[in-house]
Amino acid sequence: MHTRKLGNSNVELSAVGLGCMGMSSGVYGNADRQESIATIHAAMEAGITLLDTGDFYGSGHNEMLISEALQGKKREQAFIAVKFDVLRDPHGGFGGVDGRPAAVKNFLTMTLQRLNTDYIDLYQPARLDPNVPIEETVGAIAEMVQAGYVRHIGLSEVGADTIRRAHAVHPISWLQIEYSLFSRGIEREVLPVLRELGISLNPYGVLDRGLLSGTWTKERSANPGDFRVSGPRFQGDNLERNLELVEKLRRVAEARGMNAAQMAIAWVLGQGKDIIPLIGARKRLQLDDALRAAEIDLTSEELQAIGSLFDPKDVAGDRYDKHQMALLDSEK
Repeated sequence: MHTRKLGNSNVELSAVGLGCMGMSSGVYGNADRQESIATIHAAMEAGITLLDTGDFYGSGHNEMLISEALQGKKREQAFIAVKFDVLRDPHGGFGGVDGRPAAVKNFLTMTLQRLNTDYIDLYQPARLDPNVPIEETVGAIAEMVQAGYVRHIGLSEVGADTIRRAHAVHPISWLQIEYSLFSRGIEREVLPVLRELGISLNPYGVLDRGLLSGTWTKERSANPGDFRVSGPRFQGDNLERNLELVEKLRRVAEARGMNAAQMAIAWVLGQGKDIIPLIGARKRLQLDDALRAAEIDLTSEELQAIGSLFDPKDVAGDRYDKHQMALLDSEK
């Protein structure tokens, strides 16, 4: 497994990370606990060091699952990144976000307990709290860095101005945000700011929640237990249009001896050594595509050709529904 440097630090991370969200039921349907743990083990055995989670994934379940998977392993074998500030209710619903300094420390306290660890490698608010200045939220995390409970600070789904303001309070190590062949909006303003400040990019959704895998079908969109079926890109005419675009990618990938998923991941990896993408595999078979993609070196000509297969403006539908899009500072 190749490694990539985290921001301006001396930390080297695996070139791809494992996103663990789907390992908690209620996201992509039911999850298999034993297969999830086996997938984490397989990822680490293959050299993946980065494990990404959120305290609201499964309302704490995801953190406890990772803790169980790491039993018997040395703490430093895993770089654990945790998102916080999303509020949940007993019915599994969402109640907004809370980025107040007191809430930051409360969220962190519970996370340390669930993960059975003395520190979190990287801590980041999942969404910007519109009622709390980012300086206050990051300032509270910085206090936890000074106290030894957090090693690095990250941000998620925020725009260029917010990145600059946060970085002025404490060095930001990465920005976690959606980036793929289907979602390339960050190339205009966000990515240049990250590179100016020496902040890594930690993309999620590199397969656009499975659309770019080349295996999604209209029939799969009938599964009510999968949150993706409510996404604009997975519905009706939008889905048909998007699957036509994926077919272009699949044909080019097969001519190169890859599948569509591997090519989509390799394309994101090829956009810069400061990019450390997450792969949301919850089964060992899905993980295999990521591991193979991490070994592929696409030439600059290939990267350009893949990037020009279709115009991102041709992608039908937003990446989230209207309510969730309104919560994204990165889209304002």
